[in-house]
Parts: sequence; structure tokens; C-alpha cells
Amino acid sequence: MKRRDFIKATAASAAVVCGPETALARPNLEPAENAVGMLFDSTLCVGCKACVSKCKEVNSMPPVIEGDKLSWDSARDLSPKTLNVIKVYKDGTAESKDQEVDGFCFEKRSCMHCVDPGCVSVCPVTAMRRDPLTGIVTYHADACIGCRNCMVGCPYNVPQFEYDEAFGQIQKCQMCNQAGVERINNGQMTGCAEACPTGATLFGTRKELLKEAKQRMAMKEGEIYNYPRGDLSKPDHYHEKAIPAYQQHIWGEKEAGGTNVMHISAIPFDKLGMPPLKERSSASIAEGVQHSIYNYLALPAIALAGLSFVIRKNINEDTEDQGGNS
Repeated sequence: MKRRDFIKATAASAAVVCGPETALARPNLEPAENAVGMLFDSTLCVGCKACVSKCKEVNSMPPVIEGDKLSWDSARDLSPKTLNVIKVYKDGTAESKDQEVDGFCFEKRSCMHCVDPGCVSVCPVTAMRRDPLTGIVTYHADACIGCRNCMVGCPYNVPQFEYDEAFGQIQKCQMCNQAGVERINNGQMTGCAEACPTGATLFGTRKELLKEAKQRMAMKEGEIYNYPRGDLSKPDHYHEKAIPAYQQHIWGEKEAGGTNVMHISAIPFDKLGMPPLKERSSASIAEGVQHSIYNYLALPAIALAGLSFVIRKNINEDTEDQGGNS
């Protein structure tokens, strides 16, 4: 067997498939040019849960009832029946709102609609998709195979699987723009922003919401500000409120490549349960590694093909030699 020829052929093929650049991570994805989103200001939230109720109305989901709490939805976290929930931060005596020590505040949990979404990156069948125009991340049950990779790929623990259903699906906030709802495509705002009485959840374009958040944080504590409610481009009304001691941090501006749903607060985000994320998205890093691995998995096939070629060639040569000698 001509081993030298086989080694040369295999090495050349491997060099083509697995060049050094394949292991490099791609850059973070950029926000969609006309991305829409929401700004949640926890200093404005009063914990009324109107957003939770409206979300369930829009998505035709039943209330979650715990014990004898029959008069209101008592969901404590996201689930297949709850796509948007209000949680509470408490410390010590919890006497003062938006105070880190001996204070309390309300925090919202729903899909963050990441700019570079991990759920989309890890989905093997494109059941999770990021709209290139709006940036909204949607789920498509007709393509889903139930692998639940999206649940692992999301740092916010947002996608929820229907374990109690025979043919369970993933449930998540789709920013009121999925089949059967499509509020955004029809020029409406999200249900939670529409229902919020204080403007704690504000709808708009990502660019304008980011500008609004920075404007609030640049003002002096105690200064009176007219907070808009509903859709930032055409607010329902404004209400006056003193500027609190904001944390100088807009969650979602840069975390893991950024999100279209951003949060601001007077309480540090690590105490509100936000995950520790760097600016680089995990999707941008993981895809580079995955593609390198997939490329290297081609090596055994290449080796087998090369080996088969050499064996067949040698068999043919031996047959010709035997024919000639006979």
C-alpha cells in the first residue's frame, strides 16, 4: 500500500476543511435597524400585575392559582402558562421602595428578545427565529422537534416547555407578534405596555427607548420628570414623578450582545436576579467552536474515503500484475 500518497491526500483534504480560521468566533450580531422593544423601569412599577393579566388575555392563557388565592393570578415565575411575571425584591424591613437596604422593588420577567439570541443559535431546526426587521424572537411550533435546546441556550430561563402535554410545545413571550395575535404588525403596542398604568413598561423602537433611558439617568435625583406611558412614539399620557437614584446601568444595552427589552432600576441588577453576562454573546463564541467541531468530524469520513481509494487502486494494480504474469 502506498502509505505516503494516502497521508498526503488526507492531510490536504483536512487542511481545506479545517483551516485555522474556523475556530475563530464571529462578532456579535448587530441590532436590527428598526428593532422594536420595551423599556422596563422598576422604579415606576407598583406591582399591580396589570401587565400579567393583559398578557394572558392577549395570549389566551389561564390564570395560575395557588392555594385559596382565587381572586388574582398568583404565578410566581415564568411557566408554559405565564409569559410575563412581576417578581419582588425585598431586603430587611422592606420599608422604602427602590432602596437597596431595608427596601423593596418590583422586577419584571419576560423574554428579553436578545439581539444575538442563544435560543436561535442552538435550535437545530429554526423553530426559534429572529426577525431581521424588528428583532423580535419568535417560536414556530410547526418546525419544533421538542429537543429543548433553546431552554439551555437562554441565560434568562425564558423558554418553557409544556411537560404536562402529550405533544408539548415551547412557550415564551413573542412580543405580541405571533400567529393569531400580530399586534405589532398591525401598528399596535404590546399588551403589557398598553395595560401598564404607570409606564413602567414602555413600548417603542430600541433606539428611542435607549435614548429615553439615558435621558432619565442623566437627570438629577429629585428632579421632576414627565414619564410617558404606552408607546413612546405616541404616549397615552405623561405623569410627573421625581427622578430616583438610578443605577447607572441600562440592562440590555450591551449584555451578551444586547437585548431589545431593556431594564433600568435603583437596585443593582445582580440583586434582582439578572445573570452575570459579559458583552460578548455566548452564541458568537459557541458557533465558532461548534463549526470547528463539525468540520473536524468530517476527518474520519475523509480518511475512510482516502483509504478506500488507495485500497481499490492497489487491488486494481495487483489484478493487472497478476493478469500480465499469467
